[in-house]
Amino acid sequence: MTSKAPKISAVTRQNAACAKALWPDECSKSTLNALRELTTRFGFSVRLGEIRLLNGAWYVTNSGLIRLADRRRCRGINSWPMPEFSDPVACRWVFRATVFKSSRSKGFVGYGDADPSNTSSLVRGAEMRVAETRAVNRALRKAYGIGLCSVEELGSNSFPQEPTNGTRSHAAPSNGNGSANGQPRLRDKLCLLIRKYELDPGLVKRYAADFCGTPELRDASRDLVEAFVSSVAEEASKDRAALVCKLNSYSQPEEAKS
Repeated sequence: MTSKAPKISAVTRQNAACAKALWPDECSKSTLNALRELTTRFGFSVRLGEIRLLNGAWYVTNSGLIRLADRRRCRGINSWPMPEFSDPVACRWVFRATVFKSSRSKGFVGYGDADPSNTSSLVRGAEMRVAETRAVNRALRKAYGIGLCSVEELGSNSFPQEPTNGTRSHAAPSNGNGSANGQPRLRDKLCLLIRKYELDPGLVKRYAADFCGTPELRDASRDLVEAFVSSVAEEASKDRAALVCKLNSYSQPEEAKS
């Protein structure tokens, strides 16, 4: 008698479909197998932005960790700055966070630091909040046995950069994904905005394509992509709720256009 193959859950199928749509060039068989394991064990959702694929590796997000803690009935999270290691004048902050999984838990401790050298220019002035988020993320990862690094823990140099001046500086980018002056690529700026305001990357991608008037964001000109990134940054800073509402209007499956 042959054993039956385990059923694939709807969430697993949805995650695989979303991953292939968002990162078609990075979704190898091993990557999707890892995603399936993470889905089964932790219930992370790609569509909700709880897990991200960056440079071929999976990273969990703060929203994914918080939702996991809620599903597992986390008792509470405490966090506080550590003045002895912080320097407000230099915008350097160190936080300690403790996660209590139950009323009897002794707590799982995590530390997080942030300063201008390990954060993006997009969050300049918010180093204290970044440090706290990193501490909470590390404590949550310890508490629930998550080996993945979180997106918020990545430093500004963790993202691929275009060659600086003196290295192929003559090759100007043809679309919005490059930079010819050593500045962060527009795609990276958009990723940072998504993380900062906890936006759904899939919906942002659809909004971008609609904004630029192209089937895919990579087909848009650099000027259009730059305008879109600036627009999203302004909308998010002024009224995040309104931006989320707008993004939700792109949640319906796209119908075939005649």
